[in-house]
Amino acid sequence: MNRYITVGLLLLAAAACKPEKDTVSSLKTGIWRGVLEIQDQQLPFNFEVTRDDQGGYDFYLLNADERLLLDEVTIQEDSIDIALHIFDADIKARINGDSLQGIFIKNFAQDYRLPFEAVHGQQDRFDETDTIRNTADFSGKYEVTFVHERDTTKAIALFRQRENRVTGTFLTPTGDYRFLEGNAQGTKLRLSTFDGNYAYLFNGVLEDGKIRGEFFSGKTWYETWEAVKNDNASLPDAGSLTYLKEGYESISFSFPDVNGKKVSLDDQKYKGKVVILQLLGSWCPNCMDETKFLSPWYNENKHRGVEVIGLAYERKDDFSYASGRVKKMVAKMDIRYDILIAGTEDKKKASGTLPMLNAVVAFPTTIFIGKDGKVKKIHTGFNGPGTRQYYDQFREDFNETVNALLKEDFTAER
Repeated sequence: MNRYITVGLLLLAAAACKPEKDTVSSLKTGIWRGVLEIQDQQLPFNFEVTRDDQGGYDFYLLNADERLLLDEVTIQEDSIDIALHIFDADIKARINGDSLQGIFIKNFAQDYRLPFEAVHGQQDRFDETDTIRNTADFSGKYEVTFVHERDTTKAIALFRQRENRVTGTFLTPTGDYRFLEGNAQGTKLRLSTFDGNYAYLFNGVLEDGKIRGEFFSGKTWYETWEAVKNDNASLPDAGSLTYLKEGYESISFSFPDVNGKKVSLDDQKYKGKVVILQLLGSWCPNCMDETKFLSPWYNENKHRGVEVIGLAYERKDDFSYASGRVKKMVAKMDIRYDILIAGTEDKKKASGTLPMLNAVVAFPTTIFIGKDGKVKKIHTGFNGPGTRQYYDQFREDFNETVNALLKEDFTAER
């Protein structure tokens, strides 16, 4: 029988066989090891369960240095529903002592369900029973080529290794793969991450000075990759990928905020100020990382004459759905700058909403506008905290750019 059907029947059976009196199953706190089944592969990840102040449960997804809080956990009898942070996705499972069994669901997508199971008390991400002590050292910086059918993408890999535990990430011209964690065994490398929306699994083997591997993402995406150590590996300038078409100096738009009120750069609120446009989506983990930087930054700097406007491109062309997702993101991440509903995630359609740009190349994209209303700089993609030194460089460049724009002389027309 199909695995998805089997899991679904188990959940339905659990719901149908309710005892006359409601009881709530207890959930063991501490470290758990979860597994998602993707493309006939086992993708492991870790999470921690704690008790909250109201007597309920909090979950923390654990990926390398990241602890991502999931604080919407509902338990009824032996069924558990875990809302996955700001994403339109859930894990629904049945509690059975030391184990969970159920499904990972992307609610916005048609028939997107992956089998899920978890065991309490297992801290190893990958199976460590066959650990080889004399293992290869994968630490370092690599020049990487990803291949999908006939398309290739250049990337950089940054790996750190302690004994046989490996962490790191891949950087591409439009973003990074966030916090990866796994291990090395002999010449084999295994890395994974699960952030509540994207599930990534990387396998690789070191041969003749090269790592050759496979990349699995979600239900269907598959690539091969090859990496060679290169301390001088680089990517295209993030300031060159997105640009204004010839004849344009500025950006104009009129989009509704989450309550339907139209907002424009011509509004008095933005006159004579430095404005940062953030092209984002609530479904986008790289956008989540950028927002974690921008939200507190704005709170600390808005008094200096700077504003941030988020232009949200969501999964569905439905204002009610899109505004609901953005409202949840705003609440979860304490966002105090304006976020407008600009369109859908389809990059071709998104490009049509801002026709003065050559294209919307990536989410997020950050556009810096001077006090005179002219575009000064466009940064495509985002290097998040999982990239370490690249993230530090982004923050430094960001602040230098804003500081320079704030120093420019300009008197707004009244």
